[in-house]
Amino acid sequence: MRRILLLSDTHSYLDEKIEKYIDAADEVWHAGDIGSLVLCHEIEKKKPLRAVYGNIDGQDIRKTYPENDVFFVEQTKVFMTHIGGYPGRYNTEAKKRIEQERPHLFICGHSHILKIMYDKTHQLLHLNPGACGIHGFHQIKTMLRFVIDGSDIKNMEIIELGKRA
Repeated sequence: MRRILLLSDTHSYLDEKIEKYIDAADEVWHAGDIGSLVLCHEIEKKKPLRAVYGNIDGQDIRKTYPENDVFFVEQTKVFMTHIGGYPGRYNTEAKKRIEQERPHLFICGHSHILKIMYDKTHQLLHLNPGACGIHGFHQIKTMLRFVIDGSDIKNMEIIELGKRA
């Protein structure tokens, strides 16, 4: 069993309220638009971090983290990228990778819109944690936490951190 905290679109801002959620997680995943390696190092001091780079991320982050990451956690195959769309509206590259990799869980960020959707066509769960930074059009900072237990994805929780500004 692994407890996962899923962030996206921090844009170099790590809300102090996130710390207790990091402490309670086994791993932290970041779906891009990190903004700063300093933010990554702060998270990595406490827990393992798995991340992909986003469109605002500079070369330092792009050299450290991939654009796409496909990995297993227990018996659950995960595909994480920053810009991917959502069921019925995947971008071309994401759709191609989903059909190729056949993940159980597809994660992206970018839109700043929190979404949890089941894709019946590809038989996967799609997650976008929204944005937990202070830049962008979102009004409420959000993130997700959940448990992966074998092939089960369970105990999904939406976490609201308050207003963006």
